[in-house]
Amino acid sequence: MELFDHLRFKIKHRGTRMVFPEATEARILGAAARLKVEQLLEPILIGREKDVYKALDGRGLQPSMFEIIDPENYEHFKEMVVSFVERRRGKIDKEAARELLLSDYNYFGTMLTYMNAADGMVSGIVHSTGDTVRPALQIIKTRPGISRTSGAFLMVRGRDKEKYLFSDCAININPSAQELAEIAVESARTAELFGINPKVSLLSFSTKGSAKSPEVDKVAEAAKIAKELAPEYEIDGELQFDASYVEAVAHLKSPTSFVAGKATVFVFPDLQSGNIGYKIAQRLGNFEAIGPILQGLNKPISDLSRGADEEDVYKLSIITAAQTLLS
Repeated sequence: MELFDHLRFKIKHRGTRMVFPEATEARILGAAARLKVEQLLEPILIGREKDVYKALDGRGLQPSMFEIIDPENYEHFKEMVVSFVERRRGKIDKEAARELLLSDYNYFGTMLTYMNAADGMVSGIVHSTGDTVRPALQIIKTRPGISRTSGAFLMVRGRDKEKYLFSDCAININPSAQELAEIAVESARTAELFGINPKVSLLSFSTKGSAKSPEVDKVAEAAKIAKELAPEYEIDGELQFDASYVEAVAHLKSPTSFVAGKATVFVFPDLQSGNIGYKIAQRLGNFEAIGPILQGLNKPISDLSRGADEEDVYKLSIITAAQTLLS
C-alpha cells in the first residue's frame, strides 16, 4: 500500500533496533527476516540460544542475520537487574527481579528498550495484551501529561483511498472524561504519523445534546478538555457516527462543526463500543485493521493480536519503527 511505501521510506537505513521476545515463533522470524533484508530495521531476537537456532533452522534462516540475546548469557544482565529494581521503586527485590527477567522475555525485552539497547519492541503473537502492556506501563511508562496508554487501529480500505484512525479499541474499559480527552489528543498525533489530517470526533449516541445522560455528558466534557489540551487540532464532540462521517447528516445535526461530516479520527467512549466498532468495519466494511498501536508511551511498544499472520507482524513492526521518529 502507498502508506507502507511512505513508512518504509522514512525508516529505511536508520538502523532502528527492534526487540522480538517471541523469537521461536515462525511468523515472527519470517517477518524479522524480511525487515532485515529490506534494511528497514535491525531485529533483536530474545530466547534461549539453542531454541532460537532451532526455530531459525526450521525456517531455513541463518543465525548470522540477526542479533540473538539469550537472557541467561546477557553480558549486561546484572546492570539490568539493578536498573529494573530502581525503576520499580522497591516494589521488587533483586532476586525476584532476576527471576522475572529470566523467565518473562517481555520484561527482558522491555528493559532492553528502557536501557536504550533497543528502540522499541513488538510482542503479543503468543502473549495476551496484558502480558505485553504490563511491563511497558511499569517500566517505559507514559509520557508527561498522559495518565494512561491507549490502543488505536489504523483502518485502511482501497489502497489507501480511505484511511481512518479508531481509538481506544484495545486498552481502557471505561475511560474518564480526562482520559478520553488525552486519548483524543494522542490519536490526533498518531494520525499525523500516517499522513492523516486529524479531524477528531468524540463519538456518542448523541449529537450536541440530542440525548441526555451521564454517558453523553462525559463525552461532551472530554471534547471540551481535549480542545484545551491541544487547540492546534480540530476536535469536536459529542457526535454520533453518522454526523461525524456523512456530510449531509452533519449539515442537519451539527452544521457549525468543523469536524462533523469530515472526521478522520474516531474516538469511542468506551472499550466495548470501540472493539465492536472496529471489528464491524473490518468484517462488514472490508477495512484492513492494523494494530493495536499503543499510544502515549515514552518509547514504542506494540501488541500483536494472537491471530496475527506474518504480514501483520511485518506491518506493525514498520509502524513501531516509525513511532520512534515521534520520540
